[in-house]
Amino acid sequence: MSQEPLDIVYDIPDDIVVEDRHILAVLVDNEFGVLNRVTGLFSARGYNIESLTVAEVDAKKHLSRITVVTRGSSAKIKHIIALLERMIPIYKVHDLTVESPFVERELALVKVVGSGDERMEALRIADIFRARPVDTTTESFVFEITGTNDKVNSFIDLMRPLGLVEICRTGVASVARGKKGI
Repeated sequence: MSQEPLDIVYDIPDDIVVEDRHILAVLVDNEFGVLNRVTGLFSARGYNIESLTVAEVDAKKHLSRITVVTRGSSAKIKHIIALLERMIPIYKVHDLTVESPFVERELALVKVVGSGDERMEALRIADIFRARPVDTTTESFVFEITGTNDKVNSFIDLMRPLGLVEICRTGVASVARGKKGI
């Protein structure tokens, strides 16, 4: 006797808000205190920053780009963007996640200590992930891995049982695809 597959319907209550990951690119004056004001805006409202990168992008105009990765509902992200756009040293705010296709990369240095089979397995996994050893001793490796947040997380998860002892991550750098820039 065969049974028909059941169609399962999940009712999500109206009070549950889906929080998606968003990458915000913020073009600001490269001056003292701007980064503090931007991060203060997030912390004052209880919004978490998952990743933060900052660098000068135009020395002549003294402009820096802040890339912020955060989670929130559409309404929450729109509120954050509106608040950021009102700050005086900010020129542009873009939610790369919704505006256009984008490229995202992160760099991590991952230290693994081990010997024997664990050491060989760490090298094999690193090769699969295209991570390269940038420091090697008889007891340890430091691997450099570049890729999406998910790729870096997967690599780190596989290194944990092999002797992971330290991680250093740069945070997300992201840019919109195509010919248009911010």
